[in-house]
Amino acid sequence: MLDSDDFLKAGLVRIQREVDSVFHAELAPTSDSRNRLIEAMRYAVIGGGKRIRPLLLVSTAEMYGVGRDAALRAGCAVEAIHSYSLIHDDLPCMDDDDLRHGKPTTHKAFDEATAVLAGDALHALAFELLAHDETSHDPFIRSELVTTLASASGMGGMAGGQMMDMMAESEDYDLHTITRLQQLKTGALLGAAVEMGAILGRVSPEGRGHLRNYARDIGLAFQIVDDLLDHEGDEEKAGKALRKDAGQGKATFVSLMGVDHAREQAHALVEQAIGHLITHGEEANMLRAVARFIVERDR
Repeated sequence: MLDSDDFLKAGLVRIQREVDSVFHAELAPTSDSRNRLIEAMRYAVIGGGKRIRPLLLVSTAEMYGVGRDAALRAGCAVEAIHSYSLIHDDLPCMDDDDLRHGKPTTHKAFDEATAVLAGDALHALAFELLAHDETSHDPFIRSELVTTLASASGMGGMAGGQMMDMMAESEDYDLHTITRLQQLKTGALLGAAVEMGAILGRVSPEGRGHLRNYARDIGLAFQIVDDLLDHEGDEEKAGKALRKDAGQGKATFVSLMGVDHAREQAHALVEQAIGHLITHGEEANMLRAVARFIVERDR
Protein backbone atom coordinates (compact mmCIF):
# COMPACT_ATOMS: atom_id res chain seq x y z
CA MET A 1 0.00 0.00 0.00
CA LEU A 2 1.31 3.46 -0.91
CA ASP A 3 2.07 5.94 1.87
CA SER A 4 0.30 9.30 1.69
CA ASP A 5 3.12 11.07 -0.20
CA ASP A 6 3.44 8.31 -2.78
CA PHE A 7 -0.35 8.11 -3.06
CA LEU A 8 -0.54 11.80 -3.94
CA LYS A 9 2.46 11.66 -6.29
CA ALA A 10 0.89 8.76 -8.17
CA GLY A 11 -2.39 10.69 -8.39
CA LEU A 12 -0.66 13.80 -9.71
CA VAL A 13 1.37 11.87 -12.28
CA ARG A 14 -1.75 10.08 -13.49
CA ILE A 15 -3.92 13.20 -13.77
CA GLN A 16 -1.15 15.13 -15.53
CA ARG A 17 -0.80 12.35 -18.10
CA GLU A 18 -4.57 12.06 -18.59
CA VAL A 19 -5.14 15.82 -18.92
CA ASP A 20 -2.37 16.08 -21.50
CA SER A 21 -3.93 13.17 -23.41
CA VAL A 22 -7.33 14.90 -23.58
CA PHE A 23 -5.79 18.17 -24.78
CA HIS A 24 -3.67 16.34 -27.36
CA ALA A 25 -6.88 14.86 -28.79
CA GLU A 26 -8.97 18.04 -28.58
CA LEU A 27 -6.26 20.28 -30.04
CA ALA A 28 -5.12 18.25 -33.00
CA PRO A 29 -2.92 20.25 -35.44
CA THR A 30 -4.50 21.46 -38.67
CA SER A 31 -3.06 21.98 -42.13
CA ASP A 32 -4.44 25.52 -42.52
CA SER A 33 -3.52 28.91 -41.07
CA ARG A 34 -5.40 28.24 -37.82
CA ASN A 35 -2.56 25.96 -36.82
CA ARG A 36 -0.56 28.75 -35.19
CA LEU A 37 -3.50 29.36 -32.84
CA ILE A 38 -3.72 25.64 -32.03
CA GLU A 39 0.04 25.51 -31.43
CA ALA A 40 -0.28 28.38 -28.95
CA MET A 41 -3.18 26.65 -27.18
CA ARG A 42 -1.21 23.41 -26.96
CA TYR A 43 1.83 25.30 -25.70
CA ALA A 44 -0.23 26.79 -22.87
CA VAL A 45 -2.08 23.67 -21.69
CA ILE A 46 0.08 20.63 -22.42
CA GLY A 47 2.99 19.60 -20.22
CA GLY A 48 2.75 22.25 -17.51
CA GLY A 49 1.10 22.96 -14.20
CA LYS A 50 0.24 20.83 -11.18
CA ARG A 51 -3.31 19.96 -12.41
CA ILE A 52 -4.72 20.45 -8.90
CA ARG A 53 -8.13 21.52 -10.22
CA PRO A 54 -8.72 18.47 -12.44
CA LEU A 55 -7.45 16.24 -9.64
CA LEU A 56 -9.93 17.78 -7.20
CA LEU A 57 -12.81 17.39 -9.65
CA VAL A 58 -12.02 13.80 -10.62
CA SER A 59 -11.38 12.77 -7.01
CA THR A 60 -14.66 14.28 -5.83
CA ALA A 61 -16.61 12.71 -8.69
CA GLU A 62 -15.09 9.28 -8.08
CA MET A 63 -16.18 9.47 -4.43
CA TYR A 64 -19.73 9.28 -5.80
CA GLY A 65 -19.14 6.58 -8.37
CA VAL A 66 -18.73 8.76 -11.48
CA GLY A 67 -16.79 7.26 -14.39
CA ARG A 68 -13.29 8.68 -14.69
CA ASP A 69 -13.52 9.59 -18.39
CA ALA A 70 -16.54 11.85 -17.88
CA ALA A 71 -14.99 13.48 -14.80
CA LEU A 72 -11.74 14.00 -16.67
CA ARG A 73 -13.50 15.93 -19.44
CA ALA A 74 -15.03 18.25 -16.84
CA GLY A 75 -11.64 18.55 -15.15
CA CYS A 76 -10.07 19.58 -18.44
CA ALA A 77 -12.76 22.24 -18.83
CA VAL A 78 -11.72 23.78 -15.52
CA GLU A 79 -8.05 23.51 -16.52
CA ALA A 80 -8.78 25.22 -19.85
CA ILE A 81 -10.31 28.16 -17.96
CA HIS A 82 -7.34 28.26 -15.59
CA SER A 83 -4.87 28.16 -18.50
CA TYR A 84 -6.66 30.89 -20.42
CA SER A 85 -6.55 33.09 -17.33
CA LEU A 86 -2.80 32.58 -17.01
CA ILE A 87 -2.21 33.48 -20.66
CA HIS A 88 -4.15 36.72 -20.23
CA ASP A 89 -2.68 37.49 -16.79
CA ASP A 90 0.83 37.25 -18.22
CA LEU A 91 0.18 39.80 -21.00
CA PRO A 92 1.94 43.20 -20.89
CA CYS A 93 -1.39 44.93 -20.24
CA MET A 94 -1.92 42.82 -17.10
CA ASP A 95 0.96 41.36 -15.03
CA ASP A 96 3.57 41.57 -17.82
CA ASP A 97 5.38 38.30 -17.05
CA ASP A 98 7.99 36.60 -19.18
CA LEU A 99 8.04 33.16 -17.54
CA ARG A 100 5.35 30.64 -16.66
CA HIS A 101 6.05 27.04 -15.57
CA GLY A 102 9.72 27.60 -16.29
CA LYS A 103 9.31 28.53 -19.95
CA PRO A 104 8.50 31.72 -21.87
CA THR A 105 4.93 32.90 -21.46
CA THR A 106 2.61 32.36 -24.43
CA HIS A 107 2.85 35.93 -25.72
CA LYS A 108 6.66 35.67 -25.58
CA ALA A 109 6.74 32.32 -27.38
CA PHE A 110 4.28 33.51 -30.05
CA ASP A 111 3.01 37.11 -30.00
CA GLU A 112 0.47 39.14 -28.05
CA ALA A 113 -2.38 38.84 -30.56
CA THR A 114 -1.98 35.07 -30.83
CA ALA A 115 -1.84 34.80 -27.04
CA VAL A 116 -5.12 36.72 -26.69
CA LEU A 117 -6.78 34.44 -29.25
CA ALA A 118 -5.35 31.33 -27.57
CA GLY A 119 -6.89 32.44 -24.27
CA ASP A 120 -10.20 33.20 -25.96
CA ALA A 121 -10.26 29.82 -27.68
CA LEU A 122 -9.41 27.92 -24.48
CA HIS A 123 -12.27 29.74 -22.75
CA ALA A 124 -14.61 28.53 -25.49
CA LEU A 125 -13.16 25.00 -25.41
CA ALA A 126 -13.99 24.71 -21.71
CA PHE A 127 -17.71 25.10 -22.32
CA GLU A 128 -17.60 22.96 -25.45
CA LEU A 129 -16.21 20.13 -23.32
CA LEU A 130 -18.94 20.54 -20.70
CA ALA A 131 -21.78 20.83 -23.21
CA HIS A 132 -20.89 17.56 -24.98
CA ASP A 133 -22.88 14.46 -24.05
CA GLU A 134 -19.63 12.54 -23.49
CA THR A 135 -19.36 14.51 -20.24
CA SER A 136 -22.91 13.58 -19.20
CA HIS A 137 -25.91 12.18 -21.02
CA ASP A 138 -28.13 14.24 -18.70
CA PRO A 139 -28.71 17.75 -20.13
CA PHE A 140 -29.59 19.06 -16.66
CA ILE A 141 -26.21 17.92 -15.31
CA ARG A 142 -24.44 19.54 -18.27
CA SER A 143 -26.37 22.77 -17.73
CA GLU A 144 -25.43 22.88 -14.05
CA LEU A 145 -21.78 22.21 -14.87
CA VAL A 146 -21.76 25.09 -17.36
CA THR A 147 -23.49 27.44 -14.93
CA THR A 148 -21.10 26.57 -12.10
CA LEU A 149 -17.95 27.08 -14.18
CA ALA A 150 -19.27 30.28 -15.78
CA SER A 151 -20.13 31.76 -12.37
CA ALA A 152 -16.69 30.89 -11.00
CA SER A 153 -14.95 32.40 -14.04
CA GLY A 154 -16.68 35.74 -14.47
CA MET A 155 -17.21 38.98 -12.57
CA GLY A 156 -18.46 37.08 -9.51
CA GLY A 157 -15.39 34.85 -9.52
CA MET A 158 -11.96 34.72 -11.11
CA ALA A 159 -12.25 37.78 -13.40
CA GLY A 160 -13.71 39.88 -10.60
CA GLY A 161 -10.86 38.84 -8.33
CA GLN A 162 -8.33 39.77 -11.00
CA MET A 163 -9.91 43.21 -11.29
CA MET A 164 -9.62 43.67 -7.53
CA ASP A 165 -6.00 42.55 -7.77
CA MET A 166 -5.28 45.12 -10.46
CA MET A 167 -6.80 47.84 -8.28
CA ALA A 168 -4.68 46.76 -5.30
CA GLU A 169 -1.75 48.91 -6.46
CA SER A 170 -3.76 52.09 -5.94
CA GLU A 171 -6.01 51.08 -3.03
CA ASP A 172 -5.26 50.29 0.61
CA TYR A 173 -6.70 46.81 1.13
CA ASP A 174 -7.26 45.36 4.61
CA LEU A 175 -7.23 41.67 5.50
CA HIS A 176 -10.97 41.28 4.89
CA THR A 177 -10.66 42.73 1.38
CA ILE A 178 -7.59 40.64 0.54
CA THR A 179 -9.46 37.55 1.70
CA ARG A 180 -12.41 38.45 -0.53
CA LEU A 181 -10.07 39.14 -3.46
CA GLN A 182 -8.42 35.74 -3.16
CA GLN A 183 -11.71 33.91 -2.64
CA LEU A 184 -12.70 35.23 -6.06
CA LYS A 185 -9.39 35.14 -7.94
CA THR A 186 -8.11 31.77 -6.71
CA GLY A 187 -10.76 30.14 -4.55
CA ALA A 188 -13.69 30.33 -6.95
CA LEU A 189 -12.16 28.01 -9.54
CA LEU A 190 -10.90 25.56 -6.93
CA GLY A 191 -14.37 25.57 -5.41
CA ALA A 192 -15.97 25.03 -8.82
CA ALA A 193 -13.79 21.98 -9.40
CA VAL A 194 -15.03 20.33 -6.19
CA GLU A 195 -18.63 21.41 -6.79
CA MET A 196 -18.60 20.10 -10.37
CA GLY A 197 -17.37 16.72 -9.17
CA ALA A 198 -20.36 16.60 -6.81
CA ILE A 199 -22.71 17.71 -9.60
CA LEU A 200 -21.53 14.82 -11.77
CA GLY A 201 -22.13 12.56 -8.78
CA ARG A 202 -25.74 13.84 -8.54
CA VAL A 203 -25.20 15.16 -5.01
CA SER A 204 -28.01 17.56 -4.14
CA PRO A 205 -27.06 21.21 -3.53
CA GLU A 206 -28.05 20.72 0.12
CA GLY A 207 -25.64 17.80 0.39
CA ARG A 208 -22.61 19.72 -0.89
CA GLY A 209 -22.14 22.08 2.04
CA HIS A 210 -19.21 20.20 3.57
CA LEU A 211 -17.50 20.06 0.17
CA ARG A 212 -17.97 23.79 -0.34
CA ASN A 213 -16.46 24.40 3.09
CA TYR A 214 -13.53 22.11 2.26
CA ALA A 215 -12.92 23.95 -1.02
CA ARG A 216 -13.21 27.37 0.64
CA ASP A 217 -10.57 26.49 3.22
CA ILE A 218 -8.08 24.93 0.82
CA GLY A 219 -8.57 27.89 -1.55
CA LEU A 220 -7.53 30.38 1.13
CA ALA A 221 -4.68 28.14 2.29
CA PHE A 222 -3.50 27.84 -1.32
CA GLN A 223 -3.26 31.60 -1.73
CA ILE A 224 -1.58 32.15 1.64
CA VAL A 225 1.08 29.62 0.63
CA ASP A 226 1.39 31.35 -2.76
CA ASP A 227 2.04 34.62 -0.91
CA LEU A 228 4.62 32.88 1.31
CA LEU A 229 6.35 31.40 -1.74
CA ASP A 230 6.31 34.78 -3.47
CA HIS A 231 7.89 36.31 -0.36
CA GLU A 232 10.60 33.72 0.31
CA GLY A 233 10.49 31.15 -2.51
CA ASP A 234 12.99 30.13 -5.18
CA GLU A 235 12.30 31.58 -8.65
CA GLU A 236 13.96 28.62 -10.35
CA LYS A 237 11.67 26.16 -8.57
CA ALA A 238 8.64 28.40 -9.09
CA GLY A 239 9.34 28.76 -12.80
CA LYS A 240 8.16 32.38 -12.74
CA ALA A 241 9.10 35.79 -11.37
CA LEU A 242 8.60 36.25 -7.62
CA ARG A 243 8.27 39.19 -5.22
CA LYS A 244 6.35 41.31 -7.73
CA ASP A 245 3.52 42.11 -5.31
CA ALA A 246 5.91 43.66 -2.80
CA GLY A 247 7.57 45.65 -5.55
CA GLN A 248 4.20 47.02 -6.64
CA GLY A 249 3.17 47.87 -3.08
CA LYS A 250 0.27 45.41 -3.01
CA ALA A 251 -1.07 44.14 0.30
CA THR A 252 -0.85 40.35 0.69
CA PHE A 253 -1.58 37.86 3.46
CA VAL A 254 2.12 37.93 4.34
CA SER A 255 2.42 41.71 4.44
CA LEU A 256 -0.72 42.00 6.59
CA MET A 257 -0.23 38.97 8.87
CA GLY A 258 3.51 38.40 8.94
CA VAL A 259 5.30 35.26 7.79
CA ASP A 260 4.82 33.15 10.93
CA HIS A 261 1.13 33.98 11.42
CA ALA A 262 0.42 33.44 7.73
CA ARG A 263 2.05 30.01 7.82
CA GLU A 264 0.12 29.07 10.98
CA GLN A 265 -3.12 30.22 9.36
CA ALA A 266 -2.49 28.14 6.23
CA HIS A 267 -1.91 25.01 8.34
CA ALA A 268 -5.01 25.72 10.43
CA LEU A 269 -7.13 26.12 7.30
CA VAL A 270 -5.89 22.80 5.91
CA GLU A 271 -6.72 20.97 9.13
CA GLN A 272 -10.13 22.63 9.11
CA ALA A 273 -10.65 21.57 5.47
CA ILE A 274 -9.79 17.97 6.30
CA GLY A 275 -12.23 18.13 9.20
CA HIS A 276 -15.07 18.90 6.78
CA LEU A 277 -14.52 15.42 5.25
CA ILE A 278 -15.15 13.59 8.52
CA THR A 279 -18.29 11.87 7.17
CA HIS A 280 -16.23 10.26 4.40
CA GLY A 281 -13.95 7.25 4.65
CA GLU A 282 -11.00 6.18 2.52
CA GLU A 283 -12.76 7.37 -0.64
CA ALA A 284 -11.85 10.95 0.37
CA ASN A 285 -8.15 10.23 0.94
CA MET A 286 -7.09 12.04 -2.23
CA LEU A 287 -8.94 15.19 -1.16
CA ARG A 288 -7.17 14.98 2.20
CA ALA A 289 -3.82 14.46 0.49
CA VAL A 290 -4.37 17.46 -1.79
CA ALA A 291 -5.16 19.64 1.22
CA ARG A 292 -1.91 18.64 2.92
CA PHE A 293 0.05 19.12 -0.30
CA ILE A 294 -1.14 22.71 -0.53
CA VAL A 295 0.80 23.72 2.59
CA GLU A 296 3.80 21.48 1.92
CA ARG A 297 4.52 22.49 -1.69
CA ASP A 298 7.60 24.51 -2.63
CA ARG A 299 6.32 26.00 -5.92
